[in-house]
Amino acid sequence: MVPMKILLSNDDGVNASGILAAKQVAKEFGETCVVAPSKQQSGIGHALTLFESLRVKEVNLRDGDIGYGVSGTPTDAVTIGIYEIMNEKPDLVISGINTGRNTGKGELSTSGTLGAATEAASLGIPTIAVSQHTPDDDIKFDEGHIKIDFSSSQKILRDLIQKVIDNGFPKGIDLLNLNVPANPDSYDPIICPLADRMYEPTVEKRIDPRGRPYYWINGILYKDNPKYSDDYIIMEENLPTLTPLILDMTHNLDVLKEWYGK
Repeated sequence: MVPMKILLSNDDGVNASGILAAKQVAKEFGETCVVAPSKQQSGIGHALTLFESLRVKEVNLRDGDIGYGVSGTPTDAVTIGIYEIMNEKPDLVISGINTGRNTGKGELSTSGTLGAATEAASLGIPTIAVSQHTPDDDIKFDEGHIKIDFSSSQKILRDLIQKVIDNGFPKGIDLLNLNVPANPDSYDPIICPLADRMYEPTVEKRIDPRGRPYYWINGILYKDNPKYSDDYIIMEENLPTLTPLILDMTHNLDVLKEWYGK
């Protein structure tokens, strides 16, 4: 078997613990290349930097290898990784392991982890986004190396990569979204659809020392997800989830034609 060429990225930053955990698994299957944002980029979605220059810096990873930090978004990192650093399309892209789950339709377009994955998938590259739920949501916003046990996510990711090698990437699917509890009750992921959302947005208004208002966008846990959906399964049943995603959001042309009188 010819070793795979695997690009790893994320939105937590090139020095994040999760990307190194993913690399430890990926290197079992081939040659790895780590290209990720220089700093925390959570919540930036599929943003692309067009109006300022980007810098790329070699980074000494904690395992002794070299990675590349990009002064932009996860999408920037994937683009530079493919077209400049690797100078070819890899056989597989892994985005993660993200600190914190990425479940539900509401967060699909805001997650930087999925932004990186979506960019790779749009280029026709088999792509896996992998995230691990953390009971403490605040740890999500910590920078750099965090002491988290990613072994459960590593085991499931390893099995998933092997399935891709054995069977090829699933037909008609652009990317796989894997979410893992911190200590799952099973290592067999439940194949399921997206929930509605992870959080219900909240806006907190405050007043600065000069009497002017400013705002923080935050959120509270969303409680009305269907029982068969990814967020419910990972939160209430403590089981890993695997959701197949496609990029083509076109839907039901006939209904629109009828509605439009055509």
